[in-house]
Amino acid sequence: MVSTPAHSPERVASIQRRTVGVLSGAQVVGGLGAGAALSVGALLVRDVSGSSAWAGLATTMLTLGSALLALPLAALASARGRRPALATGWLLAAAGALVVVAGAQLDATWLILAGLFVVGANTATNLQSRYAATDLAQPLHVGRALSLVVWATTIGSVIGPNLTEVGARTADMLGIPDLAGPFAIAAVGFAATAVLTGLALVPDPLRVAKSLRPEVVDGVSTRPRMRDAWPVLRVNAAARTGVVSVSGAHALMVAVMAMTPVHMADHGSSLTIIGLTISLHIAGMFALSPVMGILADRWGRGRTIVLGQALLLLATLVAGTAGESETRMIVGLTLLGLGWSASTIAGSSLIAQAVPTEMRPPVQGASDFVMSLGGALGGLLAGVIIAMWGFGPLNLVAAFLTVPAIRMVRAGRHHVARPGRLVP
Repeated sequence: MVSTPAHSPERVASIQRRTVGVLSGAQVVGGLGAGAALSVGALLVRDVSGSSAWAGLATTMLTLGSALLALPLAALASARGRRPALATGWLLAAAGALVVVAGAQLDATWLILAGLFVVGANTATNLQSRYAATDLAQPLHVGRALSLVVWATTIGSVIGPNLTEVGARTADMLGIPDLAGPFAIAAVGFAATAVLTGLALVPDPLRVAKSLRPEVVDGVSTRPRMRDAWPVLRVNAAARTGVVSVSGAHALMVAVMAMTPVHMADHGSSLTIIGLTISLHIAGMFALSPVMGILADRWGRGRTIVLGQALLLLATLVAGTAGESETRMIVGLTLLGLGWSASTIAGSSLIAQAVPTEMRPPVQGASDFVMSLGGALGGLLAGVIIAMWGFGPLNLVAAFLTVPAIRMVRAGRHHVARPGRLVP
């Protein structure tokens, strides 16, 4: 790494530690809001619309919003840096949560869905945050840096789904429907995270990284646009494998997780048990993130991706055959979270290291777009499948989403075996 007097290796290491600390703190607060909203979004839409099929649109709108908002937020990061992009994303999520509250109060399904679309900025910002942690990371520590920020989400995201009763009391104080209470909490959490990011993420890690590693990518402008990401992905096999890994895992996870609260509620599970199930699912997604990061760095990105896909397959088997068993459902959803964690951390690490610094925001934004779009389609189809055939067949269909990533890893093992051999 080339350093200037203003950015010596020691100074860069200090900035990296501060960046990871600030991003981790932001994820704790933002995760609280996300977890609170996640566990009741589908239930709120079902109650207002009166249809379980419409309930699947809750997660669809969240993930569709994440997909479409990932692109302008990535463009903003490329042009202005991570700090303004992340702060803007959290503010949009706060505004969306308030729109959901208004929709619940007015008994307007369309307004709730519109608000959920904007709340999707939370996920887009969350995803970009993990990449921000890698901007100044050493090559052999990319997975660890990324995973530490992902891990920080655990605290807020696990506590959040268990705030349904607190949300109900908050709703009673505000005079709004009970299921809108968690979104009021989410709005406060998202707004606080925007302030924290805007004030504390200084200096901007991406701007520092660009100053240290000026690079020219063949055939691409040194000030890349979002559309420049697609040519890079066409020629970069490692980055392409990473995108398929994270998008397939996310689509599978969303399809199953989105309809779990509805399935459990239809079988008589209480809101407390549903909240516990989602909490343990989210714990699986985030709590062991550092372990997944270490595996990706030391054991290999490709092997960790395959491990994640295997866990996802096992999760669909356990959850899909759970029936009315709350214990089996909890185990299945926890495995679902662990599989998602291994697949996305290894896949994201692959993208972060395989792509030159200047092209990272566009390529990472494209990856987040594909990932969230896959989740949106998964949530949409999940509602239709469960309405027509049930929860078991939904899991069977979702299991096939593991095939592309496994095939690509096996076909391109020389690209993904070790962190030091990532760039084709």
